[in-house]
Amino acid sequence: MKVSAFTFIKNGVILGYPFIQSIQSVLPIVDEFVINVGESDDGTLKLIQSINSPKIRIIESRWSQNMKDKGYVYGQQKMIAQFNCLGDWAFYIEGDEIYHEKDLTQIKASMESHLEDSNVEALVFDFYHFYGNSNTYLDSPGWYRSEARIIKTSCRSYAPDGLFWLILENNKKGRYPKARHTGVHCFHYGWVRSQDQMNLKSMQVQRYWGKVHQKIEYTQMDSKIFKRFRGTHPKVIKDWLPKDPEVFRVNPSYKLTNKQKRHRVMLKIENILNIDLSKKHYKLIK
Repeated sequence: MKVSAFTFIKNGVILGYPFIQSIQSVLPIVDEFVINVGESDDGTLKLIQSINSPKIRIIESRWSQNMKDKGYVYGQQKMIAQFNCLGDWAFYIEGDEIYHEKDLTQIKASMESHLEDSNVEALVFDFYHFYGNSNTYLDSPGWYRSEARIIKTSCRSYAPDGLFWLILENNKKGRYPKARHTGVHCFHYGWVRSQDQMNLKSMQVQRYWGKVHQKIEYTQMDSKIFKRFRGTHPKVIKDWLPKDPEVFRVNPSYKLTNKQKRHRVMLKIENILNIDLSKKHYKLIK
């Protein structure tokens, strides 16, 4: 079995991505790591080169300023990296996602056990979406609780906006991949970066989605979806994390948006019926 990891990144330093830690977190279990580095205004490329691992293969690219419809350029850049993967599995890792060293053996075992199963196209992870600091994560149907992050390269897959995969059947219609769960969490730290860096990141993202950036205030969030994290963080990210020992505190006078109110109602329904109403971009199979 050969495993390819892949990612794409542009201006990772300016935008506050822990992309070096992200890469390092899975290097031990992959045979190659394909990194599509967009033309940047900071030291992103040099930092990646400084890892100095024979597993890393760098592709340099330029982002089209004409691709501003629903994040299509993100799908393009993701697929540039994926289409260069030579392994049996392609392990997609975003620049603010980290995997715990204690879980690497289980991730690899999941790939090995499903390699020859033609009914399994992808592998799924649960997510910790950390928010504001390293002690607080979000649990809401408005935030995806699980997502496919590993896919077989033999599948005819594509990512329309970079967020998820579709499997192309008969050259006509895309469907979500059939997947099994790894039983492992992905640690997502995007909302732990500084608020200034998050706003810079949002301005870039919204530009490529054809939307207008709206200022982000971390304190404007529904505290009802906060949970205290009581586990351990991956060793590779600990020095990057803020040292705040408490659960993140919101503005007590903040009024929820209609969207947040709707998610709160959905959360109540989940608790009553013991169901999960969050969006799934895969079909879980038994």
